[in-house]
Amino acid sequence: MSRPVMLALVTGGAGFIGSHLCDRLIADGARVIALDNLQTGRLDNIEHLQRSGRFEFFRHDVIDELPRRLNTLPISRIFHLASAASPDRYQADPEHTMLTNVVGTRNALRLAERTGARLLLTSTSEVYGDPEVHPQSEDYRGNVSCTGPRACYDEGKRAAEALAFDFLRLGRADVRVARIFNTYGPRMQADDGRVVSNVVGQALSGADITIYGDGAQTRSLCFIDDTVEALISLMDSERAVGLPINLGNPNELAVRQLVDMVVAMTRTESRVVFRPLPHDDPRRRKPDIRRAIELLGWHPRVSLEQGLQRTIGWFEKQACEEQRLVAAE
Repeated sequence: MSRPVMLALVTGGAGFIGSHLCDRLIADGARVIALDNLQTGRLDNIEHLQRSGRFEFFRHDVIDELPRRLNTLPISRIFHLASAASPDRYQADPEHTMLTNVVGTRNALRLAERTGARLLLTSTSEVYGDPEVHPQSEDYRGNVSCTGPRACYDEGKRAAEALAFDFLRLGRADVRVARIFNTYGPRMQADDGRVVSNVVGQALSGADITIYGDGAQTRSLCFIDDTVEALISLMDSERAVGLPINLGNPNELAVRQLVDMVVAMTRTESRVVFRPLPHDDPRRRKPDIRRAIELLGWHPRVSLEQGLQRTIGWFEKQACEEQRLVAAE
């Protein structure tokens, strides 16, 4: 007797990580419903999935009451990714960012409660703030400014985790929580303010490459395929209940090192310029992933060189397509 096809809901499904997750779920044979308000997501990211016959898209904001039709569907998995994630985007509308992570998470949890679906909340390394402990393990409670410009996201995610674990403790929903560290790869938006998209976009266009501060601040960059694999593994895990799990690549590098790599790989003639470091920008960021290794059997496999090559190739292809469209007008 054949097993029923899994039906998964992905909030934020037209976004960078969300669209790659939808790709993976469809490839694994699932039916997928993507929900996105397109604030930062793009229809281009999911257009190809419409041809699969197992994909449906709702343009909807998770802050609002979720479409009632979802209550009647046999949803077994909810991947809750909805939220602007880059500082430029989430600071542009801080009220909406906070409500997305609090009210939107409550709406997703209530849907999980009604349907009996397991829910995976994508939280963030930003819950650690500008960390005073290095590397950051899940037991570290963080160094977050609750009044700074990043608080709408940092504190919103911390509140979302609190809600998720309350629903779990009360037996209202089956919950998993991922704390995602810096992820990069194809489908990043060139103007989203994240370090990889900024540096690659500027290098390819010949614009000045901007380094904030002295470039000594560090990041740990995880390629999108590894992040998606980790999310699938965490959702399926029976051992990671009641625990936040760091998902990221522990290979730490300084922003200046990243710039040097991109300059060499693109052979750009762009100048490197320095600008003041943004307020509350974390100085160091490195995940302790021992819990993910132990409970999920997961660790990142794509090297930074391989990931950057694929990311640069995608940005180059996008630039060529934009030039072709302009020439055709």
